[in-house]
Amino acid sequence: MHEHKAPHGPIPRRRDGRVSSLSQRRSIALDAVAKVGAVALFLVRLLGQCIPALVRPQLIIRQIYNAGARSLVIIMLCGLFVGMVLGLQGYQLLQRFGSESALGMAAALGLIKELGPVLTALLFAGRAGTSLCSEIGLMGATDQLAAMEMMAVDPVRHVVAPRFLGGLIAVPLLAAIFSCVGIYGAQLIGVTMMRIQAGTFWSQMQSAVGLRDVNEGLIKSVVFGAACSLLAVYEGFHAEPTAEGVGLATTRTVVTSAVLVLLLDYMLTAAFL
Repeated sequence: MHEHKAPHGPIPRRRDGRVSSLSQRRSIALDAVAKVGAVALFLVRLLGQCIPALVRPQLIIRQIYNAGARSLVIIMLCGLFVGMVLGLQGYQLLQRFGSESALGMAAALGLIKELGPVLTALLFAGRAGTSLCSEIGLMGATDQLAAMEMMAVDPVRHVVAPRFLGGLIAVPLLAAIFSCVGIYGAQLIGVTMMRIQAGTFWSQMQSAVGLRDVNEGLIKSVVFGAACSLLAVYEGFHAEPTAEGVGLATTRTVVTSAVLVLLLDYMLTAAFL
């Protein structure tokens, strides 16, 4: 009897599959590293044009208005409702330990250090970041950026840098407003509905919140504002000059900004601890 030998066909296919899977993962990793490097180089070029862009402060003021003042309504509404929800949940939790008077402290620390900067950055990315990306992308699609380069006008200095600086300045201001309105919402629930004494609410807050906590929230909001603004202007500046390309760049701006904000929040929180 002849000894039956197993076919050797499947083994090379499995090896090929492993190799192709490994090469695919390497390709994804290399693409990610290349994207980070491209963003870093663009940031260096952008920072080099930020100081010359200050010569025309009216452009920066206009971008602060577009990115900040036009986002006030959604920031204040979200801050109010987040503060009210925080007041309800915080009171229910603290009531189990007989510490209802510490509601002001818990609400203030949660809003100033975490919820204020993070939620403001996410709302900024969804509202103002998409606007910045689509505006610059449409300028590229309609050859306005190319026309500026033909006239020896640097589009990074006159278009990108003012929008980056406007977002960088607007986000910390919006985060401060978000936290203030959120604290008012928590006070509205705690004092008006839950019958906590107003003096106790505010005295606990003042005794617990220090300058270090405020600085932590401020630094986070500045970092988040720089990250969201950088991603928005980068994606818009490098978007494909088509309607589909601008739409994809806008989507990438929102998704990447949300993930990056949460990642940076964890890293900064761990650093401050």
